[in-house]
Amino acid sequence: MSEQEIRVPDLGGADEVEVIEILVSAGDSVAEEDPILTVETDKASVELPSPSAGKIVKIIVKVGDKIKEGDVVGMLSSDGASSDGASDDASDDASDNNSAPEPEPKAKDDAPAKSDDSARKPAAASDNKAKPADTGSVTYEAPAAGSKVHAGPAVRKLARELGADLARVKGSGPKSRIIKDDVHGYVKDQLQQAQQGAVVPGTGSSGIPGVKLPDFSQFGEVEREGMSRMMSVTALNMHRSWLNVPHVTQFEDADISDMEDFRKSLKPLGEKKGVKMTPLPFMLKACAAALAELPQFNVALDMDRKEVVHKKYIHIGIAVDTPYGLMVPVIRNVDQKGLWELAAESAELAQKARDKKLKPAEMQGACFTITSLGGIGGTAFTPIVNTPEVAILGVSKAAMKPVWDGKAFQPRLMLPLSLSYDHRAVNGADAARFTSALARLMGDIRTLLL
Repeated sequence: MSEQEIRVPDLGGADEVEVIEILVSAGDSVAEEDPILTVETDKASVELPSPSAGKIVKIIVKVGDKIKEGDVVGMLSSDGASSDGASDDASDDASDNNSAPEPEPKAKDDAPAKSDDSARKPAAASDNKAKPADTGSVTYEAPAAGSKVHAGPAVRKLARELGADLARVKGSGPKSRIIKDDVHGYVKDQLQQAQQGAVVPGTGSSGIPGVKLPDFSQFGEVEREGMSRMMSVTALNMHRSWLNVPHVTQFEDADISDMEDFRKSLKPLGEKKGVKMTPLPFMLKACAAALAELPQFNVALDMDRKEVVHKKYIHIGIAVDTPYGLMVPVIRNVDQKGLWELAAESAELAQKARDKKLKPAEMQGACFTITSLGGIGGTAFTPIVNTPEVAILGVSKAAMKPVWDGKAFQPRLMLPLSLSYDHRAVNGADAARFTSALARLMGDIRTLLL
């Protein structure tokens, strides 16, 4: 029997994830690919698999820990020795790396409540990579109205010297008391975020001053609730996109009367196939055809290198409203798939999004996004471009309207389209051509076969 490390596999681009559930314990037997942990990425819950069959020796993380790709999360005993004998050495190293480190004198005085468990976080394993720890989630805490700061005179003096607002520092000492290490960590984190161009909480970005909130409790009863990770990440991404992308929105109405008649006629066939044909597959095909016709919408801008990245594939994201927030699964190679295949795949991905079971890879690589509010209502809106994409299509509720056919007004089912685009990559004339192409394609679905 030999022991091997259980390491965090490729997270599909996620920098850091939080452990939300531990599915095994020491002594459990597992097969290869059996789930070991459940972690939460920015937009989904993902199960981390066992690298091989064997017995769990120990799990060295706990719920709430933050882990990264390559971190050691446990040890597994399996039959057979490693090819070069390195497994045993690695096991010993992992044991040493994840043991509780000797606390520094100051931390020992100010924070005796810290337990060995807090030192057993996988960050110890990532120390081997010599990467700076991402402390954004542990050094910053939004101040509660009327809250008091628990810190000694020396810590307050240090905060004044460094210009740190103690009301925004999360204390790690007994009863959330702030110690010097907390102040240093907070300042370091704010500097890192500012240098990386991130939005620093409470300060705004790009030189824009933040909005100082009043004490709402003076007006009446209030209740505070922490943002979910998904809400926080979405807010930062939308803010970043809005600040960096010069948005313009082009509006158009598409006559989908004939398309809807055809779609409804497919209901009996859909029942036999077990697939519901919605308007979305038609929109996906129309957008794919428009992207092929106007490839300037299928690009990304590399402003650092002053280059335009032309994409030779057509992957389209579909925004899905879930109880946890907005999620955007991606349908790949839309131009190569038929309506029934798109209907089945979009329904499957939407359900996975609602169940919070999307994998990170299923939310990456989109060239363009469709967000539809038609099931809710509205006549038009201005969606925010999901950068590095350069355009997003907003779809509102279709309505019967009188349309002049040259001789008389006819009742037609009109679908409002709102195309927001990055004006650095796309000009207004091309945006008008794009929405006109969409209206033409959806107005006569036979053109999708051309």
